[in-house]
This record gives sequence, C-alpha cells and structure tokens, in this order.
Amino acid sequence: MEVAVTSAGKSPVSKNILLWLVAIGFFMETLDATIVNTALPSMAKSLGESPLLMQSVVIAYSLTIAIVIPATGWIADKFGTRKIFFSALILFTLGSLACSMSHTLTELVLSRVLQGTGGAMMMPVGRLAVLRAFPQKEFLRAISFVTIPALVGPLIGPTLGGWLVEVASWHWIFLINIPVGILGVIATYYHMPDSRGEQRHFDLPGFIMLSASMVCISFSLDGLSELGFQHATVLMLLIFGLSALTSYWLHASRRPNPLFSLSLFKSDTYTIGLLGNLFARIGSSSMPFLIPLLLQVSLKFSPLEAGMTMVPVALAGIFAKRLATPLIVKMGYRKVLVSNTICVGLAMASFALFSPSEPYLIRLIQLLFFGTVNSVQFTAMNTLTLKDLDFKLASSGNSLFSMIQMLAMSFAVAAAGALLSTFAKHYGVAQGQEFAIEAFRATFVCMGIITCSSAWIFWQLPPDLKDSGHGVVESHG
Repeated sequence: MEVAVTSAGKSPVSKNILLWLVAIGFFMETLDATIVNTALPSMAKSLGESPLLMQSVVIAYSLTIAIVIPATGWIADKFGTRKIFFSALILFTLGSLACSMSHTLTELVLSRVLQGTGGAMMMPVGRLAVLRAFPQKEFLRAISFVTIPALVGPLIGPTLGGWLVEVASWHWIFLINIPVGILGVIATYYHMPDSRGEQRHFDLPGFIMLSASMVCISFSLDGLSELGFQHATVLMLLIFGLSALTSYWLHASRRPNPLFSLSLFKSDTYTIGLLGNLFARIGSSSMPFLIPLLLQVSLKFSPLEAGMTMVPVALAGIFAKRLATPLIVKMGYRKVLVSNTICVGLAMASFALFSPSEPYLIRLIQLLFFGTVNSVQFTAMNTLTLKDLDFKLASSGNSLFSMIQMLAMSFAVAAAGALLSTFAKHYGVAQGQEFAIEAFRATFVCMGIITCSSAWIFWQLPPDLKDSGHGVVESHG
C-alpha cells in the first residue's frame, strides 16, 4: 500500500515501511493467539501431560495481554513508541525461543507469559505509532492496512499449527517467529518514529487492584481443572478477585485520573456493550480451544485435519462481516443482538452432535453457521460498545475494551477446561486417559447456555436503538 505523506520527519518510503512493520506485529500477535490450539494434544504427549492440562498455555498468553494492555499507553508516552515497540518485539521473540526450548509445562507457561508481555505492547503501541505518523485524512487507510493481517492470523493459525506439528514438531509453531522477530527489531530501529505523548501520572494502585482481580478470577476458574485446587482455595481466590475489583471501583470513583475513568460507564451503550462482550465471548472464545481438542482426542483427527476444520468458521466469518450493517439498520441493535446471541449459543451447543458417524456435510453446515452468526455478533457488539463513546474518553475506553476482549478469552478457556474436567470425572474417565466424547458434549451444551444467557444483557438496550449505517464499523473481533 502506498500512502502519500506530507508530515515532516519521515519520507513516504519510511512511512510505508512503518505500515508493514506494524502489520507484521499485528499478524504475529493474533497468529500466536490461535496457532497453539491444534498443537495442544501433541504438546501434551511430548511433555508427558494430559491434553486437558494444557489450557494454561492459552490462558497464560491471553491473560498476560489483558493485564499489560492498561499500562501500554502510559509506557509509550513516557519512553517513546520506538523503544517500546523495539522492546515488545525482543520480548516476543525471546518468549517464542523460550517456548520452543521448554521441557515441562511450567516452563512453557512461563515462556508464554514472556511472549504475551511482548504481544500486549505490539498492537496498541503500533496503532499509536501509525496514529501519530499519519495525518488524519490518511489515518483510516493506514489503519485499515495494518489490521488486515490481524484478520488473516486467526484464519490460518489453526491450520498452520496442525501442519507444522505433522511435518516437523510443535516447537516450530514458536520457532517461525524468531526470524520474523529479528527482522522486525532491525526495521524498528531504523524506521519506527520515536514519538512521545503528554506525560501523565500512572495509576499504579489501580493497576495493581485490577491486575490482582483478573489473575485471581482466572486462577479460580483454572483451579477447578488443571491446577487441581481444593474447592476452598477456589472460593477464596474468587472472593479475593471480586474484592480487588470492588476496591478498584471505589478507588476509581475518588481518583481524578484513574486507570479507567468511571465516566465511561455513563454511556449506556458502552456499559451494555462492554458487559455483553465479556459474557458472550466467554462462550464463543472457547470454541477454538474445544473443537480441535475434541477432534483429535475423541474423534482421532490428525492435527492438520483438526486445524482445517476451523477454516470454514473463519471463511464464513469474513463473508458475514457485511451482514451486520443492514441488519442493524433495519432491525435495531436490541433485536439483532438478542436473537443473534441465542443463535450463537445454539450453534455452539450443536457441536455436541459431533461424532465419528456424523455426515461431513452436516458438520460443515454447523461450522459455517457458527462462523456466520459469530461474525455478526462480534461486529454488532463492537460497534455498539464504541458508537457513543465520548471523544475525550476514546483512548481509555478503547484500551478497556481491548482488555475485556483478551480477558474474556482467558476466562473462556479456563471455564471450558473446568467444565470438561468436571464432566470427565462424572463420566468416569481417569486423569491421563482419553476423555469420553460425552464429556465434550456436555461441555459444548453448557458453553452454549452461558452464551445464550448473555442475551439478557443486550435485552436492556432501548428497542428503537438503530444506526444509520455510517457508524457500523468492521472489527476483527
């Protein structure tokens, strides 16, 4: 993409290199959020673990990103976009190398935390660098270009992960990041502008409270399955997490410049959209984890076959992006989101019908339907959340929204793992053995019910809330 640049300080060539640099960073960050899903059974076998004990590999990455995101804006303003993007690429590359060299699950999880720390800074700081490098009239074209790879990453991630596992080993899903990361570090040094923003006081107490809340709630969910915590420990973690969240709310109500201003919640559309995103995604974000696991563990699919099964979901999602706008314009947000949320939940519950004898055509229809309604859901939810956001609060509101998206992914995998572990015990499957397909079926039904329940949140919207069509934005989810 060629973008004419008139602002001083950077040539058109340098600015176009900046676009490619940020686009590659976006691609790496979103690719690694999905590429491991089809490799989890192979990782489990290599590390001597049960396949169900591998969800922490996904949770560690997404939870780390959710925790670090609130601090990225302040860090970039204080130290400059070049230094932070440079550091982010180094951390991401080192984390990838450490993942490939891991010999135990604990080592792999810690390496994913390092990788997630780098990934958390790449996307928001890269977006900020583009915002400051391009004049307003060129920003939309520039940001559209760099977000295309963020759509491609989840599309090819599961299939690429399955293919690498079959032709080489699971280590290569991390090793492929290293040469790209090295080239990115060099390009960042020469072509990333070192812009800084207005210095603001960082709300460290608020950051600690919010981070503690996210970690404790996520650990309480994961403690029911992988970590093997006693119920008393899970209860204590959950109470502590909710207490930390309540403490942050009280703290933010008294502080003049909190991490996230409570003024954001004066907008009903932002509040409902944010909460709806959190609970609806807890269901739908578990599917990239559950489906490949079911196909490989219970239906004996190869990693490549399991990865390719997710392609119809991604393709249907891309083609369905255009459906949301006319639906919202015609029916309004409440009707679209309430009905579509229920459709997403039913589509997820229908995966309980997966079996070795199920006709391929029926399975394909299920996957295409889920991809379609899930895409409409993301676009409608995202647009609702951001449509009435006050300009002065746009940066803070967008950061909180990004954090909620990653947090929901972490909670989704933790909740799915907890349910799967519970049902595996119920159906008499011993730890370390293959999990009965009945456990997967019950888990799919429960995750579908969780998603359907979030329709009550969207029911709180005014029935006549519509959009002219100009405000409906596309989003990669």
